[in-house]
Amino acid sequence: MREPILIINAGSSSLKFSVFETLENGALAPKLHGQVETVGSESHLRVADASGKSLADERIKRGGDEAIRALQHWFAAHTGTQKGFAGVGHRIVHGGTTYSQPVLIDGSVMAGLQQLVPLAPLHEPQQIAAIRAIRATSPHLKQVACFDTAFHSNQPPIARMFALPREYTARGIRRYGFHGLSYEYIVAALPALAPECVGARLIVAHLGNGASLCAIHQGQSIATTMGFTALDGLVMGTRCGSLDPGVLLYLLQHEHLGAAEIERLLYERSGLLGVSGVSSDMRELLASDRPEAAEAVELFVYRISRELGSLASALGGVDALIFTGGIGEHAAPIRARVCQQAAWLGVTLDASANDRGERRICDAGSRVSAWVIPTDENLMVARHTRRLLDAAAVRTSAT
Repeated sequence: MREPILIINAGSSSLKFSVFETLENGALAPKLHGQVETVGSESHLRVADASGKSLADERIKRGGDEAIRALQHWFAAHTGTQKGFAGVGHRIVHGGTTYSQPVLIDGSVMAGLQQLVPLAPLHEPQQIAAIRAIRATSPHLKQVACFDTAFHSNQPPIARMFALPREYTARGIRRYGFHGLSYEYIVAALPALAPECVGARLIVAHLGNGASLCAIHQGQSIATTMGFTALDGLVMGTRCGSLDPGVLLYLLQHEHLGAAEIERLLYERSGLLGVSGVSSDMRELLASDRPEAAEAVELFVYRISRELGSLASALGGVDALIFTGGIGEHAAPIRARVCQQAAWLGVTLDASANDRGERRICDAGSRVSAWVIPTDENLMVARHTRRLLDAAAVRTSAT
């Protein structure tokens, strides 16, 4: 059996990872997953197997290099795989106009990623740091970058434009869209899980701490709610979603906030947390009896409902609504409210199926079908990584 693939999703305070084995038939199977999380002055390596059984909870030294080194050492010591990994795949939030496909990472790609930091200032630096940490510990290990923006790169040009002078468009100020690896996975899963949706006009709702909707037809992204950055569109856990640009001018000119203060306000203090004053966690808001929590939930659903209408227009009609992401997969009350407000589109909810968390949650007569399909962005990254590693091996053997 070939060496396993390590998949890394680096965030601002944690480094999440998964390990996939390549089976004899070429399929990828999850072996383990976990994270290195930093809280205060301590970092912990936590590892679980594919069934969720805890395998490790260990303190480690702080720092990206130490986190990577601890993960590699733990894996070699506890799995009997001394050769390590066949390669590493990274989920990269922003690919800009340069990267519309996964790529093997080399010096020029690293330089390109560095140029994209201003487009994703809270995500891209951490992901670049993880790549560098792998290089420092295993300089010959091949790494692959997979971009959340790539799935949307073939949208109609008009769907990607802002009404700004063309000189700014030429500099890359346009709509990009995100959660693309999630949407790509859902499209790939349809033949097995919802074959009637293959090629149909879909609206996929990726609802979690980050949230967006995507209009998909014939497996291609037509329009999406996120734009230039991951701030746009829906209300999110701590992010504001769509905001009148005039608010930013007001904050600058009259509240005298600086750029760093505004960045923190929009990314970390707004959304469900800002409106509720209680939490960014939908589970806590649904359980709360505070009116501010109820209002935050109502606003979350309202914004989804408005954007559903926008994307239905972009598609020229809707055949299916698909829920995914942490909230989309697990919060039945949110799905129920969204479907009830989408009744005008032709969605008729089967309340009992929704409460049970079944895959199909509409009744038999619903003109627009409604589904719950768990996403797996890490598996999507692993598939791209395996493909590029195999292609590189073929080229090497041919020379």
